[in-house]
Amino acid sequence: MKAEERWQARFRASRTTLPSWARQAPNRSIYRSNATGTWEVYAWDRASGVTRQVTHRPKGTAHAALDPTGQWIYWFADTDGDEFGVWWRQPFTGGPDELVAPGLAPGQPGGLSLSATGLAAISLAADGVFTIHLVRPGEPPLLLYENAEAAWVADMSLDGQLIAINHGEYGDFRHPALRVVRPSGETVGELHDGPGKGVLGLGFAPVAGDRRLLALHERRHRQEPLVWDPVTGEQREIWLKDPGELSAEWYHDGRGLLILRDDRARSHLHRYDLAGGVLSRIETPHGVIDAAAPRPAGHVEYSWSSASRPPVIRSSNGQVVLNSAGPPAPPSVPVEDLDVEGPGGRIHALLSRPETGHAPFPAVFLLHGGPNTHDRDVFSPEVAAWVDAGFAVVRVNYRGSSGYGSAWRDALHGDVGHIELSDVAAVRERLVERGVADPARTVIAGTAWGGFLTLLGLGTQPDLWAAGIAAVPIACHQTSYEDEAESLRAYHRALFGGSADEQPDRYAASSPITYVEQVKSPVLILAGENDTRCPLRQIEKYVARLAEHGREHEVYTYDAIRGSHVVSERIAQIEVQLDFARKHCGLPLRPDPH
Repeated sequence: MKAEERWQARFRASRTTLPSWARQAPNRSIYRSNATGTWEVYAWDRASGVTRQVTHRPKGTAHAALDPTGQWIYWFADTDGDEFGVWWRQPFTGGPDELVAPGLAPGQPGGLSLSATGLAAISLAADGVFTIHLVRPGEPPLLLYENAEAAWVADMSLDGQLIAINHGEYGDFRHPALRVVRPSGETVGELHDGPGKGVLGLGFAPVAGDRRLLALHERRHRQEPLVWDPVTGEQREIWLKDPGELSAEWYHDGRGLLILRDDRARSHLHRYDLAGGVLSRIETPHGVIDAAAPRPAGHVEYSWSSASRPPVIRSSNGQVVLNSAGPPAPPSVPVEDLDVEGPGGRIHALLSRPETGHAPFPAVFLLHGGPNTHDRDVFSPEVAAWVDAGFAVVRVNYRGSSGYGSAWRDALHGDVGHIELSDVAAVRERLVERGVADPARTVIAGTAWGGFLTLLGLGTQPDLWAAGIAAVPIACHQTSYEDEAESLRAYHRALFGGSADEQPDRYAASSPITYVEQVKSPVLILAGENDTRCPLRQIEKYVARLAEHGREHEVYTYDAIRGSHVVSERIAQIEVQLDFARKHCGLPLRPDPH
């Protein structure tokens, strides 16, 4: 198989997300799959083995949930992939769709929680306000919560008597507080650990009448599990000596926790017994676990992959849970770990080398979004495509990334964008010194926050990069703030210490448009016409400034947000990026298919 056929086959290979299951009907599950070429929702009856496609939408479906009784599948319908819309539901066994909350205005989804009693809690954001409504079939929506600062429903108890809400009322959306209320709106309890220490609600115990709520706190400079009874106020912190960031999920009987530990770009699973405090390791292959969930029989299902091996849904009992339709994705190359001393401490990065050619290689620095996410040893068709094209791929977990403790994640103070890029430059310097990367053929690229860093890097580090590729970037923070979705405005305020009007100097200092005159290298920009996260107007302003100063640039637009849920569109975007990088790194162009 030729290189181009190989990387396209990885995109086209059928993939599924980890199935979720109904708490009171564990044989009923839903999952998302790209089997048709578009990411859609599927129902799976484990007892009969029957699966069926639930949603059929041209731009795909990103959000879905199954109610605890297994009777209803809920899914979010936006307009042409713009992440603005309403919730619908359909019987698990099939039937007509019905609007979940007639009369409730559309908004940006902030979460959906369902009880076993038919009560739904719906979080939406629109027109500068974050709301949570309670909805029962056949009844008008009841406003439970409303605030100008970001808030979303975390979970609802099985009996519908307690609702957990994460909120940023204390002015720091990045470190939310956690409140539990009754359907009447009465506050039962609240956890707020102060500045820089968020409390994130995960879920109530999956047992009828059990008030305990599982959450994550940051009291010891990383996220760790906490079990909290909001009625009595009793708290139990779960501490592990092992390094890494922690998340957790209840076992079905409420007697144990499944703990997912992420350390240096790899994942590990543990069971924690709440009665005895015993921690047991669950054996999993070396790589990354995107999601995991315990089953009633006690085993754990998880979605696993590594940089070299395609995703698979496994079980801790040794079985493959769900086989994807069609041929599997071709494997790729493993990653190497890099540790580089940077201006703010040791930086962890991942390197993928091409299997052909000789060092120094042309290199692409793929910068992750977020910024509070991080790159991992996970299978990526995008990374594999660049490797097959002959590029070394470098992914840097710069300051601002999650996975390395709260201090590293929260380091973006006063110099947003420039801090991250100083770490990227340190890794680039090391790879050039080692003879891995060709300094004349290094490309900077990224999506969303990574796209923002790409444009900022082209303007502030113009001598480092041969070309730049920015997908759905922030090009002007002030204009972006004016047009973007409410949750992104809240994030901007938390990151910059206020709105664009309150902190104009900070917004300008971190905006790529401020440095357009210093750009030397050609730039490719990919933009979603319906994107509410990185709106089109601010990109158009940046492109106009590029043209005004005679800077070489290309623009690719598509009618969705971010990376699109349509496989063919993702392939088209990668082809455009590879062709652009080849041209400006002096590499042979792919043959014209015509």
